[in-house]
Amino acid sequence: MRTIALAAAGLLLVLTACGNEPDTGASLTGKSFLSTAVTENGQPKQLAPNTLVRLTFTDDGRLVADAGCNSMQSKVSTSGGKLTLEGGLAMTMMGCPGLQQGQDSWLANILSGKPAWKLDGSKLDLTAGSTTISLVDRATAEPARALDGTKWTLTTVITGDAATHQAGFEKAWMTLNGERVTGSTGCNDFQGMVARSTGKLTFGELATTRRACTGDAATLETTLLNALKGDVSYEIDSSTLKLRTAAGGLDFTAG
Repeated sequence: MRTIALAAAGLLLVLTACGNEPDTGASLTGKSFLSTAVTENGQPKQLAPNTLVRLTFTDDGRLVADAGCNSMQSKVSTSGGKLTLEGGLAMTMMGCPGLQQGQDSWLANILSGKPAWKLDGSKLDLTAGSTTISLVDRATAEPARALDGTKWTLTTVITGDAATHQAGFEKAWMTLNGERVTGSTGCNDFQGMVARSTGKLTFGELATTRRACTGDAATLETTLLNALKGDVSYEIDSSTLKLRTAAGGLDFTAG
């Protein structure tokens, strides 16, 4: 009886230990992560101000990443506890201010070096050499903002495959409340009606104030009003609202 009791206690100990093991065999597919800390040689590494590392593992087997400026992506394998890029790492080529430019290259080198990964609940560690990037599931860190009642500020204009960020975009915004939309093009105020269904917004004709707009402000107004016309697909990713049409789209951020 004593032998059986000891064996049972040993089995319980093993099961308990296994239950506390990090979930290294879990799937990363369909998840997005935001960095909380970076260490190099055991010391904290400071990223460029107001930036962090974002990693998204898409349902079709791609890794999409950025470190605060350019976006990079590649087909990826996560087998064997390693991130292995399958093919080259494609990257946008926007000019990035100051330290952000070098930060893109730093992240690209880490991702290209087959870093080890370990998932423990909502926490992901990515390690390459002496560098470890600690991240947390984006759904935990930044729950999706509500479509209604949020002031959505323009950040990006999408034309075909090109993404444009430009000074002055932050003056354009919109807020949806039920069947009404109000906002600003950055030059004129606008308002109108909007209907919605799953993943789709349908904008009616928007009425605007009549202030004369010139230069970049006029161009932005035309682009914005053309995008907010008829059927537009939408997706909220944390604090980002993405509107898309066949020709391109707009990205907004909450606040």
